[in-house]
Amino acid sequence: MGTLLETQNVCKYFGGLKAVENVDMKVEKGDIFGIIGPNGAGKTTFFNICSGFYAPTHGKIIFNNNDISGVSPDKIARLGMARTFQNIQLFKYMSVLDNVKTGFHIKTESTMTDAILHTNRYKKDKEYVNEKSIEVLKKVGLSKYAETKAGNLAYGIQRKVEIARALALDPTIILLDEPAAGMNPNETDSLREFIKQLNEDGYTIVVIEHDMKFVMRSCNQILVLSFGQKICEGTPEIVKADEQVHQAYFGKGIIAGKGLQ
Repeated sequence: MGTLLETQNVCKYFGGLKAVENVDMKVEKGDIFGIIGPNGAGKTTFFNICSGFYAPTHGKIIFNNNDISGVSPDKIARLGMARTFQNIQLFKYMSVLDNVKTGFHIKTESTMTDAILHTNRYKKDKEYVNEKSIEVLKKVGLSKYAETKAGNLAYGIQRKVEIARALALDPTIILLDEPAAGMNPNETDSLREFIKQLNEDGYTIVVIEHDMKFVMRSCNQILVLSFGQKICEGTPEIVKADEQVHQAYFGKGIIAGKGLQ
């Protein structure tokens, strides 16, 4: 279907620390693509480079045929890339609907003056944002929580609300940073089905996750990082059987195919 997101020899150095070193990656349109690795492998740093929060020290990031190396996060978002973070960043005292509305800020044209004077442009934007936010909640099956304060929801539902807010950007690709962190098994299963449904709806998804079972059951392609370097990339079956992956997670002596499920 064509490459949507590509990195070429991407590096990120912090002084003498090589957090990411010469990482190549290709995410095809329609993928659910996983990025895994032990703690400190450079996964979130790599995500931050792809989404513009860090500029690469070397290398290129190509998104939808655009070179976005060093481009600011807001401009990358306007090109169609959305992301979530390890820690939930909802407005807990606002309703679910109002949280999703905040995701539309780059889609409106109203200024502070428009808001103060309640101009026609402000009223038009307000109506547009409300209508589209309701559509997003309906699309992802969260309509019944529209008027509930986000902080009163179960942890797993809060994660879904955060993803719903990301959808307000109308992205072509969504980057999810450890979405299943802190979830119980039932919440994790529900999230996995939620992500698969988003993918069926046409979204390309890239996910960092420590839960190996979650990744193996969700992703069709997986990139493995260790100490900032790519050690394997391929299908779940290829990754499960790779000796370097087993050594990275468990050390030497683990029999290939026995440790990763």
